[in-house]
Amino acid sequence: MSDEQTPWMKLLRELFGDDAEMALAELERMGMDPSALAAASGLSATPGMMDHVLSQIRSLMAQSDGEDVNWTLAHDVARGVAAQGGDPSVTASVATATRSAVSRAELWLDAVTDFNPSTLEPKVWSRAEWVEATLPTWRVLAGPVAVSVSQALGGLLRGELSGGDAGDGDGDQPFGMGGPQAQGLISTVSPTVCGMHMGQAAGAAARGAFGGADLGVPLLATPRVALVPSTMAGFAAGLDVEESDVHTYLALREAAHVRLFVAAPWLAGQLHAAIERYSEGVSIDLDALDDAVRDAGMGDPARLQQALSKGIFATHHSEEQTASLETIGTMLALIEGWVDEVTALAAAPHLPQLGALREMMRRRRAAGGPAEDAFANLLGLELRPRKLREATDLWGALTRGLGSQARDHLWSHPDLLPDARDMDDAQAWAESLVARGAGDDVDRELERLLSEGASGPSDGASDGDGDKPSGTDDSR
Repeated sequence: MSDEQTPWMKLLRELFGDDAEMALAELERMGMDPSALAAASGLSATPGMMDHVLSQIRSLMAQSDGEDVNWTLAHDVARGVAAQGGDPSVTASVATATRSAVSRAELWLDAVTDFNPSTLEPKVWSRAEWVEATLPTWRVLAGPVAVSVSQALGGLLRGELSGGDAGDGDGDQPFGMGGPQAQGLISTVSPTVCGMHMGQAAGAAARGAFGGADLGVPLLATPRVALVPSTMAGFAAGLDVEESDVHTYLALREAAHVRLFVAAPWLAGQLHAAIERYSEGVSIDLDALDDAVRDAGMGDPARLQQALSKGIFATHHSEEQTASLETIGTMLALIEGWVDEVTALAAAPHLPQLGALREMMRRRRAAGGPAEDAFANLLGLELRPRKLREATDLWGALTRGLGSQARDHLWSHPDLLPDARDMDDAQAWAESLVARGAGDDVDRELERLLSEGASGPSDGASDGDGDKPSGTDDSR
């Protein structure tokens, strides 16, 4: 063994004990050059680096012990990705200017909706602070899928390294795979890779998020206005609009989202529940995952992590998943449409370039951004509201025909809102409701729903089978 290879052998002996020589032979068979890797990593030139590398490996193995996903690593990766290109702390002047934009937004919204603002103080965050505040929700929504991917990936890796199918006991066992060191290392790979994958997605989302609710899915435990001025400034830089106007418009949208989630406390829970129902039914395309593993190779966790975003989810949806997708798309469209309508009414007297701002936001939502991509990578779920323009037109028609109070009263209960079938002809639904005088109808329907609650809960908008208010025509 040459001196150049000695540091690499020290690492292998730490991991595989007496099987290190067999491990080296297997690595060479797989096309890896240990001496080149040692030189490229600096292990040969910097002996002290070896202790650091071994310390990191021990730490990863300890963090992943008993977990399917290394959530500590996910947190660290998310913070690192969010900080790429710089993530300065929010200065006092930026915080003051952002809070002033929120104050203006709240004042303008008071004129167009009776929904109250959150009583919590607005937050002005760096991207790292956004990660800290939202990662618990990411873990809840994407955790079931991340665990499924980790378990499937672990099975494939064990199968690849044993020379046969995972757990079948056949095939040669390269470099003593039965040994405790090797088993410990392999059991660490999939939690590490999935932790990296989760962190990469959440960190990328942080780089495109304006606040805690601009995606339409509330990512904070409690509704409150929270803005990320560095992302807002980046968005404004690409527009031919005064930066202060862009910031105020984005603050308006965030504040409108928060008012809606405060006024309709059931909304966040139903939306999260629909996403969780969908994610729990996600199945992994094992053939696609196997191909991704083979293409990436087992020696590079970063490449393995990138491979997880390449079509590893089965394209077939169960009936329950299809229903959940329908519910999610409808709810997102209704939320986005209401926010668009209300912010347009609030901003119209104050922002001369409102039309351009609305159009840019529609394009952004239609094309998808880092946050939408994160959900797609983690869940195979596209969070782009379908029929967004139809939803905006619906809320506009209700504003003109019923007034803001009756319009907003529809958020009192999920069964008062149009379902996916109604959204196939949203304009007709709105016109029917307006023609019948929705104010009294909505009150009577809500009273009926509440009285029925004593005998059994309604499934709400998620099943589409409940009775609709008298303005709804189910014959279409």
